Amino acid sequence: MSSVVSVELRGDIALVEINNPPVNATGVAVRLGLLEAVAKAEAANAKAAIVYCAGRTFVAGGDISEFGKPPQEPHLPDVYQNIEDSSVPWVAATHGTTLGGGFELAMACDFRLAQTGTRFGLPEVNLGLVPGAGGSQRLPRLIGVEAAVELATTGQLIDAQQLFDLGGLDLVFEGDPVEAALEFVADLPTPLSGLSKRSPAPVADDFFASKRAEITKRAKGQTSPLDNLRAIEWAATLPFSQGQPKERALHLELRDSAQSKALRHAFFSERAVSKPKAMEGGAPLDITKIAVVGGGLMGAGIAFACLNAGYDVALIERDQDAANAGRERVEGLIAGGIKRGKISQDKAEKLKSSLIAADDYAACADADLAIEAVFEDLGVKQQVFQSLASHMREDAILATNTSYIDPTQIFEGITNPSRFIGLHFFSPAHIMKLLEIVQLPSTSKDVLATGFDLGKQLRKVGVLSGICDGFIGNRILSAYRRQADYLLMDGCTPKQIDDAMRGFGMPMGPYELQDLTGLQISWANRKRQAPTRAPDERYVRIGDLLCEAERFGQRSAKGWYKYVEGDRKPHEDGFVTNLIEQEAKAAGIERQLFTNQEIVDRLMAVMINEGALIVEEGIAERDLDVDLVKIHGYGFPRWRGGPMHYASEIGIDRVKAAMTDVAKQSPNSWRLAERLK
Repeated sequence: MSSVVSVELRGDIALVEINNPPVNATGVAVRLGLLEAVAKAEAANAKAAIVYCAGRTFVAGGDISEFGKPPQEPHLPDVYQNIEDSSVPWVAATHGTTLGGGFELAMACDFRLAQTGTRFGLPEVNLGLVPGAGGSQRLPRLIGVEAAVELATTGQLIDAQQLFDLGGLDLVFEGDPVEAALEFVADLPTPLSGLSKRSPAPVADDFFASKRAEITKRAKGQTSPLDNLRAIEWAATLPFSQGQPKERALHLELRDSAQSKALRHAFFSERAVSKPKAMEGGAPLDITKIAVVGGGLMGAGIAFACLNAGYDVALIERDQDAANAGRERVEGLIAGGIKRGKISQDKAEKLKSSLIAADDYAACADADLAIEAVFEDLGVKQQVFQSLASHMREDAILATNTSYIDPTQIFEGITNPSRFIGLHFFSPAHIMKLLEIVQLPSTSKDVLATGFDLGKQLRKVGVLSGICDGFIGNRILSAYRRQADYLLMDGCTPKQIDDAMRGFGMPMGPYELQDLTGLQISWANRKRQAPTRAPDERYVRIGDLLCEAERFGQRSAKGWYKYVEGDRKPHEDGFVTNLIEQEAKAAGIERQLFTNQEIVDRLMAVMINEGALIVEEGIAERDLDVDLVKIHGYGFPRWRGGPMHYASEIGIDRVKAAMTDVAKQSPNSWRLAERLK
C-alpha cells in the first residue's frame, strides 16, 4: 500500500485511512493509494469501504505544489470515477474542512457523513481555477444548480448542517468519524446510482444569463467566477461523460493563466508573510489585556477587533464625555455584528463586560499592551506615551498606530526601548485585513513575534515594515498619487485616470478614493513634507487649492468631483477641470492625450519602482511583503497578485520603458530602483 493511504479490514468493512499531513492533500501518493484501496476492498468483497483522514481535517484540497508541472498519473478524476463505479459502496466520514479535492472525493462516494462543524466548499475559484476532478459536475447533481453556483463562484464554505439541509449529506454526527461510520454501515441503506449517473433538476431558461450579468459585476475583472459558472452550466445541459472532460480541460488550461498564477502567488505569500527573517528566534509574549488610547473611528475599530479576539480592553480618552462616546462607538460595532448574525447576544454581553472606557490612564495599569490611535501629531503622540509609560509596567509593550511619523521620535525619552513597536491598522480597523508591523531598531524579537501573533488573533495579515515616511503602503500610495497629479497637469482629467484604474481592477481610482477618505488627510501630509521636499522636484498644487476652497470630498459634497445630496456617485465638475487647465497653462505645459493603457502603465511603473526601492532599502524584506500590503490595505486586485508580481508577469522591460517615460516627463522627480535602471 501507499505510505499515505492504508487499508484495514475490520470484518467485512474496509477502513481506508488517508494520512498525508498537514491537510491530507490529494498528491500523487494519495491518488495511487486510493486506487489500491478500491482494488483491495473489491478483492475482499467488502460490504463497504469507509474513507476517513488522520489529523485535524479530512482532505482539504489538492496538492498545489504540483501545479505548473506536467500532470502525473493517476489523474484525480479517474481515481474518483473508480471509487464511484466500484462494486463496493464507499462511505466518506468527514471532519474538519472538506475542500476542493476533498469535497470531490466525498461526492464520488455513495454516502457522505460529517462530524458536526465540518466545513465544505469548492475554493478553486479563489485560485483562478475551476474544480479539476468533477466537482462542478457532481455538485449540481447533489444539491441543485442554484446552490452549486453560489458555492462554486464565490468559494464560500458551508457547515455540515447547511449541507445536510441542502441534501448533500446522509448523516451529521458527534464524536469519532470511524465509529460513526461503522454504526452507519451496520444498517447500510441501498446505494442510489452514483452522482455521475444522475441529472440535476432544471432551472429557469434565463437563469444562467442573469447569473452571468450578476457575477460579471461582482467579479470586477476576475474571470474564474465566470469560468465556474460556465462549468456548472455544462453540468446542467450535458451528460457527465461530456461535462467532466470539459471541466478537466478547462482546469488544466487555467493552471497556466496569468490570473491563476497571481492568485496562487497571493495564497502562498499569505503563508510566508508571517515568518520574516527579522523575527527568527522570537516567541510571542502573553497578552490578556490591551489598552487603546483614542476612541475615534480608528480607536473604536481597534478596540472592537481586540474584544472580538478575546482580549480585555481599556479604552482611554481625554475626558469622560469622549470616553463615553468611544464606548458608544464600540457598542455600535457590536450591535452591527449582532445585526449581521456575526455575534450572538451572549457574546455581545461578554464583549461589553470586557470593555472599560475611562479618562484616566490608571485604567491601563495592568494592561500588557497599549496601542495609541490619536491624531497624527508628533507632540500629541509623545504626550500619550509619556502618560502610558508612567502608569504601565516597564515591560508592557507600547505600540503606535502612526501612518507616517517616525516611531523612534514618538517614543523619545521612554525607558526600555525593546518593547516599542508600530502597529499600523487600516480603517475601518475591525474590517481591513492589513496590519503593518513596524520594527524599530530597538524592537526585541519577542515583541516583534507578539505583534505578528496579535495580527493572527485579530485575523489580519501582518506584514513587517521598517521605518520610512509612510512605511510600505502609504509610501507607495504617495508616489502613485504624485504621478496621477502629474498626469492631470499633462493632459488627463480625474475621471479618465479613475476610469483607467477601475478598468485595471482597482475598486476606485485615486481621485474617487481621495474624495471618499477626505482630501485634508493628504493635504496635511504634503504640508508636513514640504520642508524636506527637494526644491527641483515637480510639485502639483491642485489638491492644495481644492482644500483651500474647502472642497474636502464627499463629506463637503465637493472635492475632485461634486456630489448630489443622498447620492455618493461622483459627477465631473467644471470648476476642477478649469482649475487643472489654468494650472497647466500657468506652468507652460502643453497638455497631451493619454490612452487608458498609458495611464495604467505609468501609474503601475511608479508603484513598482517605489516597491522595488522599499525592498532595496530593507524597509520590506521581500517583494511578497509589498504585494500583500497593496492587496489587503489598498484594494489592489488580488487576481493580479500585487504590483511586484504584476511586474514579473508583464516583464521588467515593459516596466522600465514606462518608468523611463515617467522620468522624462517629470525630471528630477523620481529615483529609479536598481532593477529598473
